[in-house]
Amino acid sequence: MAKTIFTPAPEAESDLREEDSQRPDNRRRILLITVAASVILGLIAILFGGAIFNPAATPESEPTMTAIQIIPLVILVVMFVVATKWPLNIGVMGLVASFGVGYFMLGMTDKEILADFPANIVITIIGVTYFFSMAQRNGTIDIIVQNCVRLVRGKTLLLPWVFFLLAASLTALGTFSPAAVALLAPAAIGLAYESRIHPVLMGAFIINGAHAGGFSPLSVAGVLVHDIAVKNGFPISQGALFGASFALNLILSVLTVVLFALLGKLRDGAAGQHAELEARATRPHGQQILTLGLIVAMLVCALGFHMPIGFVALSAGLLLALVNIKEHQTFIGGVSWSTVLLVAGMITYVSLLQHVGVIDTLAEQALALGAPLLIALVLCYVIGVGSAFASSTALLTAFIPLAGPLLATSSLSASGTVAALAIAATVVDVSPFSTDGALVVANAREDDRQRVYKQLMMYAGGVVLVAPALAWALLVPTGIM
Repeated sequence: MAKTIFTPAPEAESDLREEDSQRPDNRRRILLITVAASVILGLIAILFGGAIFNPAATPESEPTMTAIQIIPLVILVVMFVVATKWPLNIGVMGLVASFGVGYFMLGMTDKEILADFPANIVITIIGVTYFFSMAQRNGTIDIIVQNCVRLVRGKTLLLPWVFFLLAASLTALGTFSPAAVALLAPAAIGLAYESRIHPVLMGAFIINGAHAGGFSPLSVAGVLVHDIAVKNGFPISQGALFGASFALNLILSVLTVVLFALLGKLRDGAAGQHAELEARATRPHGQQILTLGLIVAMLVCALGFHMPIGFVALSAGLLLALVNIKEHQTFIGGVSWSTVLLVAGMITYVSLLQHVGVIDTLAEQALALGAPLLIALVLCYVIGVGSAFASSTALLTAFIPLAGPLLATSSLSASGTVAALAIAATVVDVSPFSTDGALVVANAREDDRQRVYKQLMMYAGGVVLVAPALAWALLVPTGIM
């Protein structure tokens, strides 16, 4: 019986950068051009589609954008292009752009510019990443993984589903999708090779699982989408959003299994000889028992007493830090500061766009198409294609406000439309150009990394084509939510 050893791939990230710089450059350029073309076509449809689909409308009845609205919108598009081409944090650009537009163009003070700074979301991000960085470092996450692997009892084809549920559980409790993938990918991809499961299949299941739980009422993404929707006047059901995300990612995972079965790829011949798996039983002790208890306490406080998850997680993290005071600075380093900047910067800048009327004008021009279902489908594809390369969170903050006037003047379900946009923005993160997809490639074996990269990119292309339409078809026209 071979024993499973959970070890991350050494120097995976640097090797991945070297390989990515050699052969995929042409493919990346082609895909970037596709993204740019899709965004441009989407904007053209929104800006000028009314004249095509609703020719009876008079020019006087159609809203027009002023220069003071066009310039901030152009800056937003430039920010997305720059963040896609270079590894710059779009949130930092958003804060700088907020200052430039607000101070120099609109004459606003710093307090007015930061009036809509998302303090509650920032606290949530800091709290949950602070706590779960400790849970990872003290071995609690590893124990959860090992004990879940024992449940399959040698039935290796159940392993992808085990990691799907593990990833969903982590993100549902508040862990970020990339953080959950980073925690699970080393063990999952290693197990895939040992059990001859295709590493792309395993990677897809981890990412789908992370997104399945990614919109729970406890998660940062769930709180973010709910708060944006409420702020724009169309409150949605957090439970319905979570359920729709879980169901769509579950369906996508089933379709993935069917696809790999039809291609004869459920068992991967390139992975090596099949070995029976035996995971050693590891019992929690010391800090791990305390961490597990604190996770349960966080659930009770957040779900039972409706306490803010950010402050609850910070309190739990501080208790863990007091137990292990020597490593406190290491725990602080586990906070996802890049995500804090991204969310804070993008929400602040989009709020500024709303202040000058950009969102309302775009939405009114979109309504000139006269076909709410068509508009929702276009938005799903634009946000889906863009998210394959850019930040899903950033695109959500930019696109969800566009749905406000559409929902106000149509019979479309608010929860269904917002859920379709949120799902379309996240399921495409299997792309190797996204953080989640890159983590899967980085944890593949060194001699197999290029093959995994190519096949994951082909799989991601299929997801980009199918997933936005699937989310739209199941959630928007049906009115199921």
